[in-house]
Amino acid sequence: MPADKKAVAEADGKMTIGELARRTGMTIRNIRAHQTRGLLPPPEVQGRTGYYNEEHVARIELTREMQAEGLNLEAIRRVLESTGGSSKEMVDFARAVRAPFEDETPEIFSREDFAEAWRVKAVDERLLKKAEKLGALRLLPDGQVEVISPRLHRAAVRMIEFGISPEAAVAVAQKLHEHADAVSRAYVDLFTAEVWEPFDKAGRPDEDWHKVLEALEALRPLASDALLAMFQITMGEETEKAAEQTLMNAGKPQRSRGRKRR
Repeated sequence: MPADKKAVAEADGKMTIGELARRTGMTIRNIRAHQTRGLLPPPEVQGRTGYYNEEHVARIELTREMQAEGLNLEAIRRVLESTGGSSKEMVDFARAVRAPFEDETPEIFSREDFAEAWRVKAVDERLLKKAEKLGALRLLPDGQVEVISPRLHRAAVRMIEFGISPEAAVAVAQKLHEHADAVSRAYVDLFTAEVWEPFDKAGRPDEDWHKVLEALEALRPLASDALLAMFQITMGEETEKAAEQTLMNAGKPQRSRGRKRR
């Protein structure tokens, strides 16, 4: 390629297939295979040279992320095809959808340390399986326990310290999971009905992708704040009811447990 054309391409953020291969760590053969499978948009051809850009880099990175989560290439192609094209905005949106709601660094415990935290000699395997099903922890092949949410685990440990059994703590976590699942669906349905569907019906205009992405990203902290605020209201109501009932019961005369003497 002439030096002047190469300089212009670099200034525009364009790269040849060889430069894309070096940038992404993929082989040229695999890049071409991705194009054949429909995973990668075709390059912009100028003369006899095909040029790639940041959109292609983003698509390759997204494909790798999906592969790491167990999706095969055909499934990834269908996902990318259904989301509407090859724009960088679509790729950013797909990545935002798949991003964890909130990042916590998991913690690894030996079985002994985990049992000590729960104040038992050995943790019941059935209880561990139940907690794993809730997504709170993961049992590793080497026998150790990976706590997915250290925050949730600390809450459970504090409850156990107050005399609550591990079984009761996991049972409460199960109830919380059920209610939180309903709340999560409510917010996802809200986003789908009020933001995504109008955008989709409008033909997904390029100039509105950023608005949809901003709404999705804003929904996360807003949902957390709203849930916490509503929880504080309902928790206050429930504790007030329980306090009233306790005071009423305390004011009643206690029944004699023994038989009356004649």
